[in-house]
Amino acid sequence: MSSGVTNGASDGPAAKRARLEDEESEPATVSPATMTKVEDFLLPFRLSLEKLREVSSKLRKDLIRGLGKHTHRRAPVKMLPTFVRDTPDGTENGDFLALDLGGTNFRVLHVRVEESLQKVLKMDARVCAIPQEMMEGPGEELFDHIAACLAEFLESLELKDKVLPLGFTFSFPCEQKDIDKSILIRWTKGFACSGVEGHDVVQLLREAIKRRGDYDIGSVAMVNDTVGTMMNCAYQDQSCEIGLIIGTGTNACYMEEMRHVKRVEGDEGRMCINTEWGGFGDDGSLRDVQTEFDVEVDRSSINPGVHTFEKMISGMYLGEVARLVLIEMTKKNLLFGGEMSEALSTPDSFETRFISDIEEESTGLEHALQILTEDLGLPATPEDCELVRLVCNTLSTRSAQLCGAALAAVANRIRNNRGLNHFTTTVGVDGTVYTKHPHYSDRLEETVKALAPKCDINFIVTDDGSGKGAAMVTAVAQRLAIPSTLLEDSDGEDNEDEEEEEEEEEEEED
Repeated sequence: MSSGVTNGASDGPAAKRARLEDEESEPATVSPATMTKVEDFLLPFRLSLEKLREVSSKLRKDLIRGLGKHTHRRAPVKMLPTFVRDTPDGTENGDFLALDLGGTNFRVLHVRVEESLQKVLKMDARVCAIPQEMMEGPGEELFDHIAACLAEFLESLELKDKVLPLGFTFSFPCEQKDIDKSILIRWTKGFACSGVEGHDVVQLLREAIKRRGDYDIGSVAMVNDTVGTMMNCAYQDQSCEIGLIIGTGTNACYMEEMRHVKRVEGDEGRMCINTEWGGFGDDGSLRDVQTEFDVEVDRSSINPGVHTFEKMISGMYLGEVARLVLIEMTKKNLLFGGEMSEALSTPDSFETRFISDIEEESTGLEHALQILTEDLGLPATPEDCELVRLVCNTLSTRSAQLCGAALAAVANRIRNNRGLNHFTTTVGVDGTVYTKHPHYSDRLEETVKALAPKCDINFIVTDDGSGKGAAMVTAVAQRLAIPSTLLEDSDGEDNEDEEEEEEEEEEEED
């Protein structure tokens, strides 16, 4: 059939769509020779179960390094203590404010926790946009903007005279010194505000509110969005001890035994650890699974050499990896008759949401034709659409498998920590890559089952974990009020190498 299809360059988009619909009963046939070349080209993105097992094993070792008092400083996976010492028990109650900063929009929320109803209610919310120039400007301007949004929100609800506790979801790598003191390690996700890295973001927020002088806030609980996701899910399902974000960025948190949290005083009970696993591979450990396209995405990013794992799997970068792949395939005359377009040559023009649209079962090829011709101005044929769909499938599958390998590392660690033959838990999940892609969740869960066969894991998509979850962290912190002290890092040696060897032996038995 492919030999009888004319090049779409002379057709309008509507004509191309009509032709594709006419041929839906008989999908476009890509020639065997072309398909072989495309499959060979995409081979570096295809990961065997053994390779995924290696990735999972590498992360398990990095989890240990990040927890260590003497190895944390040079660990790529930072394993940050959150000072959240428990999950909800159902007795939490009261009114809270929540602030959520993790992307190009900033949210302000009023949340009520009703003990009698066992519900977390989002009473009101407002979304404030963050202009691009503000994302790269002085930090003081960003926090003044946050304070102004909060002031307008409180005024609209006639709450300016109330002093409410506040949960601040700040979805960037931070060194948390206490529940209400958090030092920004580095910006990610396109932010590069000056005067914030190395500073306490809670203090910066309080100073911005003080500069206004027209309202105040109560106690503050600093919350990463992943921790908020876990805590919100745990209020619904008390077996939830892992939080997972796979959206614009990616991260995970989990409840770790205090005896392994070497950087915090005390060894009784548990503490939620914010893994910051987006940095996995920053020491070069993932070079064997990185492709030339991953390397280029990293090189041209705002933070080269940082967040290697995140750049391979998350929504902020997945579309750009796909665009670079399509460009190279076009240069090799495997797509679009070798014809490029100005749009395809423009960075970030192939959005990650296109991948989800193109992989839809019934409408994917139609979406592909529309995206390629109308959005990207390419002379796409039905055969091109099939091949682009294959590219999308390959990249989203790799993302889900790598995410699954990382999640299996966390689940296996918890099981080993507790000396369990079998471990059952729930993962609270948030993020558009997981929720919007038609097959992502199935691929991720299949990988976790293969790599953590002794773990029975249930997944729950949370509703507004970064908002309601932040309020829940604040509520639990008020209930417990357990003091914890972060110890200073050192460069000495301890017994973590022995622990790592023990885990490797246990892993062989998995």
